[in-house]
Amino acid sequence: MATRSVSTARLAARGRSDAAFFSLYQHGFARVAVATPSLRVADPEFNLSGTLALARDAARAKAVLAVFPELGLSGYTCDDLFHQRALLEASESALLSLLAQTRTLPVVLVVGLPVQVDGMLYNCAAVTCRGKLLGLVPKTYLPNYREFYEARQFTPGDVCAREEVDFAGQRVPFGSDLLFRMKELPGFTLFAEICEDLWVPAPPSSFAALAGATVIANLSASNITVGKDRYRAQLASSQSARCLAAYLYSASGAGESTTDLAWDGHGMICENGSLVAESARFSDAAQLTCGDLDLDRLLADRMRQNTFAASALRHAEEVDQFRTVEFSLPLPVGHLPLARTIERFPYVPADSATRDARCEEVYRIQVQGLTGRMRASGSKHLVIGVSGGLDSTQALLVCAHAMDRLKLPRTNIHAYSMPGFATSERTRGQALGLMRALGVSAAEIDIRPSCMQMLKDIGHPYARGRKVYDIAFENVQAGERTSHLFRLANQQGGMVVGTGDLSELALGWCTYGVGDHMSHYNVNASVPKTLIRDLIAWVAASGEFGKGASATLRRVLNTEISPELIPGSATGQPAQLSEASIGPYELQDFHLYYTLRFGYAPSKVAFLAWHAWGEKYSLAEIRKWLGVFLKRFFETSQFKRSAMPNGPKVGSGGSLSPRGDWRAPSDSSAAAWLKDLDRVPRQ
Repeated sequence: MATRSVSTARLAARGRSDAAFFSLYQHGFARVAVATPSLRVADPEFNLSGTLALARDAARAKAVLAVFPELGLSGYTCDDLFHQRALLEASESALLSLLAQTRTLPVVLVVGLPVQVDGMLYNCAAVTCRGKLLGLVPKTYLPNYREFYEARQFTPGDVCAREEVDFAGQRVPFGSDLLFRMKELPGFTLFAEICEDLWVPAPPSSFAALAGATVIANLSASNITVGKDRYRAQLASSQSARCLAAYLYSASGAGESTTDLAWDGHGMICENGSLVAESARFSDAAQLTCGDLDLDRLLADRMRQNTFAASALRHAEEVDQFRTVEFSLPLPVGHLPLARTIERFPYVPADSATRDARCEEVYRIQVQGLTGRMRASGSKHLVIGVSGGLDSTQALLVCAHAMDRLKLPRTNIHAYSMPGFATSERTRGQALGLMRALGVSAAEIDIRPSCMQMLKDIGHPYARGRKVYDIAFENVQAGERTSHLFRLANQQGGMVVGTGDLSELALGWCTYGVGDHMSHYNVNASVPKTLIRDLIAWVAASGEFGKGASATLRRVLNTEISPELIPGSATGQPAQLSEASIGPYELQDFHLYYTLRFGYAPSKVAFLAWHAWGEKYSLAEIRKWLGVFLKRFFETSQFKRSAMPNGPKVGSGGSLSPRGDWRAPSDSSAAAWLKDLDRVPRQ
């Protein structure tokens, strides 16, 4: 089964040097490749040379695995030539030469060839490593329809009762029940299947994944017809998602017989439903396509998705039949950055069309959540405080959409600007302008008199004319705003709509019980700050609420983020800039995503941030702000999240609802995370 403890290799890696930090292999990644050599039908010696060339390219690229096409040493389209002794012996001889010439190559090769056992012929994948044949995996399902008639030449793999065979001068494991586990790379367990095995309703790789396989190799000779490439890609991608695994697919290309078929050399590397890398189709030249797999991500998803383990238990009979072949392969050392793109904004798609679609979907979810709560409560009125900043702007837009959907007048939205001691004319003007543009019931309540009364009541120095701007001074203002909103909601018979976002909840950047923390329903609860920016920009670009509203929205987007609780300078510059205290939201949202979604160690989060943000932030800055995030997220802020109001979850990146995605003690320590952060170099 797949359950096993953290290996000594991973534990030893925790004491690695600063230089090792910059290698992808120290962070749960593995570089792999799919290879498409040029070949000649029934010419194993020629095909060997092409295989060797790409194997050496894979080693130079620091890949630990290279997968070649089905029957690549002999050629797939040999038909009845497979029954010729000369071809079978030449294929075995080619494998012998491959083993001899790859003894020093630090890469696992999976190559295809015909193998005769006890008078029966099998279409096999040979798994090799540094001159050793680790095992032979026969094809299970042989197509015998349309253009493929493999049952004429080959025998299904499950016919053979032998568990070991003598081949290429070695005694090796044989069967479609073999898993190949690398000792040096925790999480790397390889399984091989061949072409048609993927196309059946219950692929062998499904059971192999339940038995622990994280990397699935498919040696294929899939020909090309119109539209088949898309279907093939869907199969590989969906199988990687269903198995919570990586799926490497290598199809035959130039050189296969074109008597009745054509070949496009389609190679793909998929990881849990995402395409990591893809070859150029219809290339006349040999190709090696590399991709970096995140093995930690696969293991994290399997750990969280408890139905995966339940499925393994349900299919225990099939799972228990798998055998494991352990092998050793020294990992590449030295500076080795990731070859895959790490998006700077994991909550926001980089592609503009996808981003627009995401924004529309998020709006739909937020509006559906709010309208559902209004129907359930019988409320037809909403109360919201509007500051002129990002979060309240987004919440107000959602309120407007909700009223339109319910066919209620927008005047049922009671929006209030509540200037305090540090409210700037810019944000006040933005709040009032947006309320007017949306046609809501707008009003302004100056909270300074009531705040001053509270400050007098508690004997605060500010009430005696001293410029003391402490936490009590700040929170008196937040509390007064909340008190007004809830009493206004009582008066209007409505609900208070919250404005706090996911980023603020993660960092505890809210006052317990008041302000952004408390409401009847918080539509932004699972929306991070970086996504809120794009949501507002999307509405502004659409012009849905008119030119005036769009202009105001653009001004909001260009306003520095500040709680505006401490009076600023005479020039109007805010005394408080949120990001100066808690770090850049764009960086903290990045840290939040990989911590919350995958549970990555801080050192890995920093490694990913260095790849994504290294051109803007130094490693020292990343380390500093990640430290702030870890302290605030794991140690000082959970008690606020444990008492947060309801709100809709919008994305698979997770939310912090104590009733759903995130349950944690309010008095935990961040020591383990901060200790791991020490592994990140300071420069």
